[in-house]
Amino acid sequence: MKMPGKPTMPLGSDGQAFHNALEQEPVRGQAHGGGGTEPNAGTADHSMSLMTRFFGTKEATFWSFQFFGWTGYFLVRMFQAITNQQDPSAVSIQYLAAVIIGVSMTIVMRHVYRIVRDKPLFLVLPVVILLCAAFGLLFSSLELALAPVLVPGIAPFAGLALFGNAMFEATVLFAWSAIYFGYHYYAGLQEQKAQVLKATAMAHQAQLKMLRYQLNPHFLFNTLNAISTLVLDKAEEDANKMLTKLSSFLRYTLVNQPTQRISLDQELYALGLYLDIEKVRFQDRLSIEFDIDEDSKTALVPSLILQPLIENAIKYAIAPSIDGGTITVCAKVVGQRLVLALKDTGPGLEDINHIVSQSGSGVGIANTKERLLQIYGEDHEFRLENLEPSGLGIYIQVPKEKTEAVKRPSDIKKH
Repeated sequence: MKMPGKPTMPLGSDGQAFHNALEQEPVRGQAHGGGGTEPNAGTADHSMSLMTRFFGTKEATFWSFQFFGWTGYFLVRMFQAITNQQDPSAVSIQYLAAVIIGVSMTIVMRHVYRIVRDKPLFLVLPVVILLCAAFGLLFSSLELALAPVLVPGIAPFAGLALFGNAMFEATVLFAWSAIYFGYHYYAGLQEQKAQVLKATAMAHQAQLKMLRYQLNPHFLFNTLNAISTLVLDKAEEDANKMLTKLSSFLRYTLVNQPTQRISLDQELYALGLYLDIEKVRFQDRLSIEFDIDEDSKTALVPSLILQPLIENAIKYAIAPSIDGGTITVCAKVVGQRLVLALKDTGPGLEDINHIVSQSGSGVGIANTKERLLQIYGEDHEFRLENLEPSGLGIYIQVPKEKTEAVKRPSDIKKH
């Protein structure tokens, strides 16, 4: 569909209603119809709930490791008893007492480690070795001192015999310490990564906002300059029209977030607001043609990605020409890509690789290139081409990201 002329209201009579509807978020969770949930959603939620309960916080993780670790210790001791042909039921009381002693000691060790864990390794390692050795001796002596009391038939231990299990218990405590510090360093690394990712994301968003907000003063300068000219020429009615259109356009830019991606329909709506302003300036000297495939209307594009390109075309292709000229906006979907094209009938560029004009104002094209790079990385194409017999073509290709189905505006018509 090709529609020449002024797109004063690209949304037709329902333009503002459509604009308001677009500000509402789409309803989620109805992709399967009937508002039902997926078959495995309950199981997945239950699994996530258990994981959160056991490992959702550092405190929960510590006690989960305590439970599973000392349960494993108890089972190892029971296996040892079986291989030594001891009665498991008789020695189980002793091993339960050993578990209680071990848990108590590791709680004390945890408080000590909290003090030293952020110190240099050459300070932490001696503390860990000395603490494990001392607690290993204490662990063995307490367990073997209690063994004759808890297990009938075991002769009391005395002297060095009380430290018979010290090597084993010290090794267990050292392994516990290794797990403790390993988890602490892992959690710290994950926090650092999260902070780096957050900082990178914030910097990325700030860059996008800067690029997006850069358009407003650039556009305002040109528009206010045109209004000033109209006032000096005593064209108060046209100046008033431009101020009214400017108000509508700025209201739209304030409503939409600078880093937001919107449907192509919304982008065309914003473009119509901007072209309303320019049409007051250029009247019949400015002709706009749209060739928009229906399938491309719901594809997502960065907010106001076309406006600075149109502005650039008006400034360098339409304004210098006595007869004005034509700007054509095209959009179509090719496979999984959205292809946008903007063409004008101006003089083109002398050097297609040098986008900064002689006046030093290359904001429109340069800004668009940088925004596309920030948003899509290398997964996009931005190309300039001088047209025959004259004119400049700007071609953009980005991944097709489809928005939810919404009420779309009527075809853009000539007004």
